[in-house]
Amino acid sequence: MIIVTTDQVPGREVAECFGLVKGSTVRAKHVGSDIVASLRNLVGGEVREYAALLAGAREQAIDRMAEAARECGADAVLAVRLETSNIAHAASEVVAYGTAVRLR
Repeated sequence: MIIVTTDQVPGREVAECFGLVKGSTVRAKHVGSDIVASLRNLVGGEVREYAALLAGAREQAIDRMAEAARECGADAVLAVRLETSNIAHAASEVVAYGTAVRLR
């Protein structure tokens, strides 16, 4: 599965367009990680616990989007974008979306 943020794949032509595909996940903070992150926030620097949580969420959302594209018969997803939003105080949603296509 080719996944790109551009509207085309260099050297390839779109043979068929299947439309919008998306994948999402909602992740909640772990109490233990939250305590460590709060302490790290006092000192400053990267909050690795949250960075790892969101990195995993982005990968899962992209994987789910790619699976939706495969189910359509696509072999690529163009114009991919990611969005993150807060669902509740301790939970965030990550959505990956793009246009599913079959390339020549």
